[in-house]
Amino acid sequence: MSAELPRSALIVLDFLATRGPHSPKSISTNAKLPLRTVSFALRQLRRLHLCRRIPNLHDMRQPLYLADQEKAKMLFRTIGGILA
Repeated sequence: MSAELPRSALIVLDFLATRGPHSPKSISTNAKLPLRTVSFALRQLRRLHLCRRIPNLHDMRQPLYLADQEKAKMLFRTIGGILA
């Protein structure tokens, strides 16, 4: 599965798994990745069911993304220290 994911998607998944739900703009700012890269990564993660979009009750215009904790743990366990 990790062969299908670019490094940026793994960074975004790690960010969501450790910090909880965030908007794409917040991920971009905090992870220091371009917004376009974050959007692409989120599409890849959603396609593989590694994260999902949830409503942002504070601002419905900006959805939040939440990592599937179990799938993320399994993925990072199998790929080892790829982010190191």
